[in-house]
Amino acid sequence: MKTYNTHASLSISGKVILVTGAYGLIGQTIASAFLEQGAFVILADIDKSKQNMLESEISKKFPASHFLFQTLDIADKESCQQTMIAIIQKFGRLDVLINNAGLDAKFDQESSGKVNHSRFENYPIDLLRKAVEINLTGTILITQYACKQMIKQQSGNIINVASTYSIVSPNQNLYDFRDGNQNFKPVDYVASKSFVPNFTRYLATFYAREGIRCNAIVPHGIYNNHEEPFLQNFARLSPLGRMCDREELIGPFTFLASDASGYMTGSLLTVDGGWTAW
Repeated sequence: MKTYNTHASLSISGKVILVTGAYGLIGQTIASAFLEQGAFVILADIDKSKQNMLESEISKKFPASHFLFQTLDIADKESCQQTMIAIIQKFGRLDVLINNAGLDAKFDQESSGKVNHSRFENYPIDLLRKAVEINLTGTILITQYACKQMIKQQSGNIINVASTYSIVSPNQNLYDFRDGNQNFKPVDYVASKSFVPNFTRYLATFYAREGIRCNAIVPHGIYNNHEEPFLQNFARLSPLGRMCDREELIGPFTFLASDASGYMTGSLLTVDGGWTAW
């Protein structure tokens, strides 16, 4: 088999990358992958319970000069400001912001019991407000602070994490496990994530002449110890017939974080196994 060299433009070595929601499934995966590729990574999350374990694991693999852990509430101005101050103090700049933090009603074994299964007409408005506060307002807030720094540098790269439910409606049949209790993907997630594609276009066109790019990843259905009824439904409804392996997100995120995507801005990179193709 012929061996191909990786093009230099795909390198993210030396880039300073802030990953919000860094202690979750996607966040941990891409943060570790970025460090392995020589990037300087800020792992920021509001969930303090996971920080010590992750920091211990990361410290065994990478020098302390290459990473920074930050407790970050993206919906709080002071928290966002303090995170940016810490980043600049340690690394002197911010090259890439990955807006990964957010609330989501997941159906893996760990999270399914926390989902509110109310139909739309009965769904609690307080849960909608909470999702909007984090997924929409919080995403805008941390991006404002990042953009202030990127304007000073005259360069920057923003990667928003959207969802298939940012561009299509949930197929509620996915959540029918034929046990007599119909589950639903709730409206709060759909409402609060649907703004991401147009927010991406807004930032892309607003800052295009100031050296700042903005694109979005559109993932869907990442395997995380889901139960068999869910897996069977997903396989039936997905063109590729399976959920995404978390490792399959590393390439797309690396591409958008690298200079290889230098002529891309305002784009959605869909990584959904064909879910939105039919």
